[in-house]
Amino acid sequence: MAKDDAVTMIIISGDMDKVFAAFSIAIGAAAAGKETNMFFTFWGIKAIQKGNFTGQGLFGRMMGLLNRGGINRIGPSRFNFGGIGRWMFKRMMKSHKITPLEELRQTAIDLGVKLLPCETSMQVMEIKREDLIDEVEDSCGVATMLEMAFHSKVTLFI
Repeated sequence: MAKDDAVTMIIISGDMDKVFAAFSIAIGAAAAGKETNMFFTFWGIKAIQKGNFTGQGLFGRMMGLLNRGGINRIGPSRFNFGGIGRWMFKRMMKSHKITPLEELRQTAIDLGVKLLPCETSMQVMEIKREDLIDEVEDSCGVATMLEMAFHSKVTLFI
């Protein structure tokens, strides 16, 4: 059971800037000694995917094709221009020595942040457990996420 001073985050966005903010906040909370839980739903699941093709049915495969690539293929919420924005932001982050998303995610994992995929989103988007990085917890539903949020001082929706 979560401590009553935990931090729970709901990550619904798969945009680079929002995922960057989510992992930065999670790392800060975990570094401050807070139990930190990240619940990834819909497009947010991309931040914890391996990047392989997903889906079994026609629509699931189409979504898997459009959504492939995992965390390294995430584009910014604005000025993406078909991938040019992602390339530009990665170069700018590197030139300013800003930690890339994959390293932020690994730092969060190393600090004990729990990464929880949404069961319903995985079913709708035809994403299997083996499509996710090994470090994620078992998938869970809204009731589990709410239970964590009830025991948190901070709950964020990103």
